[in-house]
Amino acid sequence: MDTHEHPSAVSRRRMLSVALGGAAAVALPAPAWAATGLRPGATRPPALTGHDLDVARRVSAERALAHLKVLSIGIGPRIGGTKSELVAAKYISGVLDLLGYDVELQPFPVADKFLAQLSSPRGLPTDLNWQCGASPNAKLDTRVRGDVVDAGLGGEADYPADVTGKILLIDYVVATREQVVATAVARRAAAVIFLPADLVEPRRASAFSPALPGLAETPAPIPVVGVAQAQKHRLRELLAARRLTLTLSTTAHRNLTSHNVIANAPRRTTGGPVVMVSAHYDTVIGAPGANDDGSGTVLCLELARALRKLPTNAQLRFALWGSEEQGLIGSRYYVAQLPQAERDRILAVYQNDMVATSWDPATRYWLLSFDGLANRATDGVTAAAQRLGYTPRISPVTLRGSSDHQSFQEVGIAAANFSWRGEASPALLEPPYHSPEDTIAKNISLERLQVSLELIGSAAYATATA
Repeated sequence: MDTHEHPSAVSRRRMLSVALGGAAAVALPAPAWAATGLRPGATRPPALTGHDLDVARRVSAERALAHLKVLSIGIGPRIGGTKSELVAAKYISGVLDLLGYDVELQPFPVADKFLAQLSSPRGLPTDLNWQCGASPNAKLDTRVRGDVVDAGLGGEADYPADVTGKILLIDYVVATREQVVATAVARRAAAVIFLPADLVEPRRASAFSPALPGLAETPAPIPVVGVAQAQKHRLRELLAARRLTLTLSTTAHRNLTSHNVIANAPRRTTGGPVVMVSAHYDTVIGAPGANDDGSGTVLCLELARALRKLPTNAQLRFALWGSEEQGLIGSRYYVAQLPQAERDRILAVYQNDMVATSWDPATRYWLLSFDGLANRATDGVTAAAQRLGYTPRISPVTLRGSSDHQSFQEVGIAAANFSWRGEASPALLEPPYHSPEDTIAKNISLERLQVSLELIGSAAYATATA
């Protein structure tokens, strides 16, 4: 290794090598249109400005994919405030630093997290190495190993004769959860894995940290964890086919700090207008977060690369939010710290959340506004869609919050969320949403990512040069 090499470059290269090594089977079809060509889903060729061409000729979904492999394969689930989220923040900040941006890691406190890991100690099956949630009201910072037994609803009649030292699969029912755990303890089981009820398709239940409020004073002496719907069916499938042995570990993550990554394009003068492009980089428990929101994160990184040397009248600012999945904590913290004079500088915030799903029904690119009204951000994307020939693919401006654009609109800053979702409603999200199946192989379209790059890149650049 060159001892003079930038440390961020070394770390970035090592993580990329790990990700690529685990992604040999991931091969996605690449976008195939020319900068001036007819786009998929368009009804006419584009009518591009010179600035649009500057963007279209520079952005590459395939280049962004390399970063996505680091985030979703090399790092995996990125839970707000935990080490994995910090590793992702440092990777992102290292990329932006090498691109020449002035980068800040903005820390803020977040709540404790309780996580678990399930694996097969014999290495079979190879896909069984999962993060899930741990109950804060049961044994933490522990590790057990045992054969798995399906105990159904967890009543006395559901148990085989002897479950001593066994890991129990039990269907999660709120009304009986404490009694079920008490029975498992009395029967000397080693651990309980709660299985969620199936949601109505296309929704699937996420991994969860089971709350046991009746045991808050005296936690259960065994670990209790909650898996996702996809893991539930996989566990029962494996158990029906053969003897299944698992290793289960739980960890309490306390006194946590999450981070926003803020990157400003250097300017010779201070003050002046700002155009922001943003996404959140954290995930829910157990989800690799390829689309939610690794896709938005790598869109920001690729646009930061493509736009960094283009002349603008406004300052470009890229922001990657921590702990969005816990309630928009990172973006709300950022906005709360901004003096009014700094808020007034921001012309528009282009928030990108889930911009690359490969789910076939997600044919509409949604323009989502917290108040349901158009603003400079939605106007920018609408105009870019017209120039690029994408108008048939975008929605009208639609009322919806629940992403980081809301934090800005709550204080009067023009912002919107941009996302691929089902045609009929922005509530139609892909089945891998918030699940272990949110992977590159199962849930990423480079074509849709390329469309998103062109739309947001053209809109943000036009705003910054107006």
